[in-house]
Amino acid sequence: MRSGMEELKKEIVLPEGDIGDEQQYLTFIMSGEEYGVDILAVQEIRGWEEPTLIPNAPSYIRGVINLRGTIVPIMDLRLRFGLDEADYTATTVVIILKFDSDNGERVMGIVVDAVSDVYTIADEDTRRPPELTEDDNSDFIKGLVNVNEKMVILLDVEELLMLRMGMAATPYSIDED
Repeated sequence: MRSGMEELKKEIVLPEGDIGDEQQYLTFIMSGEEYGVDILAVQEIRGWEEPTLIPNAPSYIRGVINLRGTIVPIMDLRLRFGLDEADYTATTVVIILKFDSDNGERVMGIVVDAVSDVYTIADEDTRRPPELTEDDNSDFIKGLVNVNEKMVILLDVEELLMLRMGMAATPYSIDED
């Protein structure tokens, strides 16, 4: 019998060929809302494990884990977004993301309540988020899209993890051995 994680890993395999003006997004749940990240930025999905705490790190950085020789910072998106802290359960997962920066490829994990689905979304279906305040601090929101009668908030991985963090993620060098 396969575990749910193995089935999920199988589910997010990308199709061969060009998908044109569409992108695939891995979606996840936090506080009852659904968010999505570009599936090409997803390195791995892991079950929750307690990270090693780092002194003086921002409160939303839960610590670091060792991922095949690479030290990966773990960010709790609930805390980063100013949501209530949640208990970590059997469905809590860490999504390991990799992204390009001026200093090369970087890697970071984000803690979310649960992984939801994979959607293929046409660029023309994505709407810009409204500017809610004068000092709008939502550059990490790439857009909004309606999928199956519900709103999905699409996140810009680079903006979310690099530009707004105030600290750099770990350079990407995971050993594949």
